[in-house]
Amino acid sequence: MYKKLLLLFIILSLFFIPILARQAPDVKLVDQRKESYCDIMITVIGVDEPIPLEEYVVGVVAAEMPATFHEEALKAQVIAARTYAARNTDKGAKPIAKDVSAQVYRTEAERKERWGKSYKDNEKKIRLAAEATKGEIIVYGEEIISAMFFSTSNGKTEAAQNFSGNPVEYLQSVESPGEEDVAPTVERQQQLTLTEWNRKLGLNWDASQFRELKLVRNQTGRVQKIVTGQYETSGRQIREKLHLASTDFNIAYDVNNQIVHVTTVGYGHGVGMSQYGAEAFAQKGWGAEQILTHYYTGTKIQKINLPKGECLKSS
Repeated sequence: MYKKLLLLFIILSLFFIPILARQAPDVKLVDQRKESYCDIMITVIGVDEPIPLEEYVVGVVAAEMPATFHEEALKAQVIAARTYAARNTDKGAKPIAKDVSAQVYRTEAERKERWGKSYKDNEKKIRLAAEATKGEIIVYGEEIISAMFFSTSNGKTEAAQNFSGNPVEYLQSVESPGEEDVAPTVERQQQLTLTEWNRKLGLNWDASQFRELKLVRNQTGRVQKIVTGQYETSGRQIREKLHLASTDFNIAYDVNNQIVHVTTVGYGHGVGMSQYGAEAFAQKGWGAEQILTHYYTGTKIQKINLPKGECLKSS
């Protein structure tokens, strides 16, 4: 009798186990392992439809950094671009410009036209950098930082206080070595006739003003102000009016030919992350987070936080 009951139990077990297995798939287990992330929508001025943040940063990095750069430099740029967008759009609540007045964005059509045959490889490389850092932004305490960046330094970044007159704790001057080894051009030459110099600056100089000219530099080696006689202005004003590459400049005047020679070192305003500096560090083995926390003093990387219900609005 015992053997018959045991045999019956085995037969019933073989019949019901497959049914139970089919009724309890492991979908929930897989879903639990997925990291939840809600993309916000970015309105770019001049672009017809809002763009998911993760798609937007691909277009920014494609415009702002060479796709040939090291993957860790690209990741650093992705995180900086995502941070800049999150702060300047108030997490998607406000529109953002498409040009250098914010950060440059290129649509997919523009990327295809610009890259041509290299489009697929370049696009894949930048998208991998975006995917690897999905949702990551830079914060100082609980604040999303102003993630300023620029092309090339003179060996040091500029402090925000020197640039704007306002101190920012995480935008301090830091060393940025090795850029001359990776940047195609660090030093640039520019020539202006005396007439062009006076017209662009609204002056009426002759040789005497150039003889008395003094360039007052700050601790980063950039020109904080220029002084001659009763005339004084900031290095930033000179750079903007003459469209110079940077505020680390020297001025020499050729009296015989009435030509002003200007030599600059670096490219850009100098505040925040140097892009060629990031590439130099990446080539030395630094990761994206190490690069970013070097250039943005006292910061950390974390996932972007959205207000409750924001995911539903942007989905």
